[in-house]
Amino acid sequence: MRMSRHSKMDFSMAEKQKLTASQEDYLEAIYEISRVKMAARAKDIADYLKVRASSVTGALRTLGSRGLINYAPYDLITLTDEGRVLAEDVAHRHSALKSFLMEVLGIEHDDADATACKMEHSVPGNIVDRLIKYAEYVEKCPKGKITWDSGFGAYFCKVKCSEPECVNRRPEEEKE
Repeated sequence: MRMSRHSKMDFSMAEKQKLTASQEDYLEAIYEISRVKMAARAKDIADYLKVRASSVTGALRTLGSRGLINYAPYDLITLTDEGRVLAEDVAHRHSALKSFLMEVLGIEHDDADATACKMEHSVPGNIVDRLIKYAEYVEKCPKGKITWDSGFGAYFCKVKCSEPECVNRRPEEEKE
């Protein structure tokens, strides 16, 4: 699971901007659409989220009033700096969870995507970070036998690895 880490969201901002799952979905949709088109239109967002245009208008007004998007009726929609930070965090959590579900648990793409969309709103960033580390370990360990040693704060092979390329050998194994 190779993914670049986005800068961590300022938790004071997260506390200040308590968003609903739906609002996070709208920010993520605007973010993803803007990555391709540089800005979003209400119709693009409705299509992306598979909702009615009237639902989009209400959500855009709310996000605009909270200073998370630049919004005016019938105009292009863009994220403010604060909105971009929050949207990147949601997109990062979604991507990491989806990758974990697919690569570690073997879940099919569509199911993993739908499940990640539900999980992204409730799984804290520190747990997402641990899932990413676990998935990276599973990808790199040639033996595929793993264990978590909380005392070391890292994953190590459960069996004595003789594989020189194993980056997850216990430190004491290297002395032998």
